[in-house]
Amino acid sequence: MSQTVTILGLESSCDDTAAAILRQTDESPPEILASIVYGQSELHARFGGVVPEIAARAHAEKLDLCVEEALAVAGLSLRDIDAIAVTAGPGLIGGVLSGVMCAKGLAAGLGLPLIGVNHLAGHALTPRLTDGAAYPYLMLLVSGGHCQFLIARGADSFTRLGGTIDDAPGEAFDKTARLLGLPQPGGPSVQAEATKGDARRFRFPRPLLDRPGCDMSFSGLKTALLRARDTILSEKGGLTRQDRADLCASFQAAVVDVLAAKTARAVTIYVEQTPAHPLLAVAGGVAANSAIRARLETVCTDLGVAFTAPPLELCTDNAAMIAYAGLELFHAGHRDDMALVARPRWPLDQAAAALLGSGKKGAKA
Repeated sequence: MSQTVTILGLESSCDDTAAAILRQTDESPPEILASIVYGQSELHARFGGVVPEIAARAHAEKLDLCVEEALAVAGLSLRDIDAIAVTAGPGLIGGVLSGVMCAKGLAAGLGLPLIGVNHLAGHALTPRLTDGAAYPYLMLLVSGGHCQFLIARGADSFTRLGGTIDDAPGEAFDKTARLLGLPQPGGPSVQAEATKGDARRFRFPRPLLDRPGCDMSFSGLKTALLRARDTILSEKGGLTRQDRADLCASFQAAVVDVLAAKTARAVTIYVEQTPAHPLLAVAGGVAANSAIRARLETVCTDLGVAFTAPPLELCTDNAAMIAYAGLELFHAGHRDDMALVARPRWPLDQAAAALLGSGKKGAKA
C-alpha cells in the first residue's frame, strides 16, 4: 500500500515570510504543490538594511496569510496536512520565534507532528529536492549571512571544510550597495551594475588566498571598496555612473575569484574522500549570481566534478526547502514537541569549532 506524506513548511528567518506545501508518495520524487513568499524589501528600503523588529512584526502579521494562500494554491485544507516543518534557526531571533510559535499552534491544534528545521540544512538539502543529489555531495552554501563548504552526508549529518570568518558574500554585496547608493538587497543591484563596468579598473584584494585551507574573508574587500570610493570622491567630488559600474564589476570579480579558488581547494579535499560520482552543489541567495555560478561551473569542469545549482527561486529563502528538509527528517523518525525553541545560532557541523566573526545572522556557524 502506497504512503503519501504532505508537509507544510514555514520559513521566517530573515526578511522573507514563506509557506510551502510538499507532497511525496512512496519513493517518487517530492512535488512542490505550493510555494509562497512574501518579501519585505519595501518595509526596510529606507533603512538601508533589514531592521529585526520590523521584520519580526511583519512575519507575525503575514504567516497565517501565507499559509492560507499556500493551501489555496495547492487546493488543500489543513486536514490534508500530515506534518508541520518550521525553521527553528539560525536567524534573526524575532522572526524565527514568529515562525516557531505559528508552527506550534498549528501542530497543537491539528494534532500533527512538529519538526524543527535548521535553515542552513534547508539550503544544503535543496539539491536533493531539485536534482535528487545522492549523498555524500559537496555543498557551497553562500547566502546573506553564511558562507560554508559542507560535505552533506545525511539530513542531519554535515562536515564543514571551511567558511567565512567575518562577512559573508551576501553581507559584502549589501554593504557595497549601501556604499554606492544602490537599492537593497545588494546582490542583484551590484550584479546589474557590474555588467556595465570594467572589472580590471580596480585591483581589489583576494583575502586569504595566500593561506591554506578553505576559510574565507570578505570584510577587507568591503573596506578596500570604501577606500577606492572615497579616493574618487576626493578627486572628483562625486561618482559618475561609470565609476560606480567599475567599482561593482571589480568588487564582484574579487568575490568570484575568492570563491573559485577556495572551491577548488574544497573539491580537492572532498574528492579524496569520495571516489565515485563527485558532485558540487551551490545554494543560498548569492548562488543566484550568474557570474558566480558560471565560474564555479568552470571550476568543476576543470576538476572533473559534476555541478548543480537549484532554480533561482529556490536559491533565496523559501519554505519549500524547509518542507523538504522536514520530509527527510520525518522519514528518519525525527519529531519535536512544544519544547522546540527558536535559535539565533545553530551550526550544521556540531563537532567543528566555531568560526570567528559575526554577521547579520549572528556568530558564524
